[in-house]
Amino acid sequence: MKIPTSLKHKPVIVCENYENIDGRKAYDSDAKGLSLGLAQWNDRGKVDISAKVWRHTGNKWSRQSEELPLHRVLDLAILVARTSKHFREAYRYDNLYDKENPQLDRVGLQGDAMTVAVAEDNPNLDEDIKLFDDALKNDGELIGERLAVLARLLKEMGY
Repeated sequence: MKIPTSLKHKPVIVCENYENIDGRKAYDSDAKGLSLGLAQWNDRGKVDISAKVWRHTGNKWSRQSEELPLHRVLDLAILVARTSKHFREAYRYDNLYDKENPQLDRVGLQGDAMTVAVAEDNPNLDEDIKLFDDALKNDGELIGERLAVLARLLKEMGY
């Protein structure tokens, strides 16, 4: 399915077969494509690049399509990687995390740091963290494959 080019987000680079590789929803996904392009929120004289997930209901392009600035896409990738790293060793803790130190990391960015921590304010945390761990394990192959590709590309780029 062709990604529309007449909307506010202006695609420049596209993946129009994303539905075929969308994790557990592969071949049965409403996420039909990904694009990198000119952001829909651009003001005159100021151009930002964004990433967009294009969703289609079967009849029309969905308002649930998401557009993110590229730095947020990378911030999410950092969060996924750091979270995956934690859960590889989480079995060592009774509740899958250290209740005395729920902060997993401080990742330095832009002169400050992204704090990565367990959501202690979640009233169902003990149950939810176990469900999260199970889901992460179930998707380990999908996530691991993508992290390996990302690591290889970053290494090829000199990072």
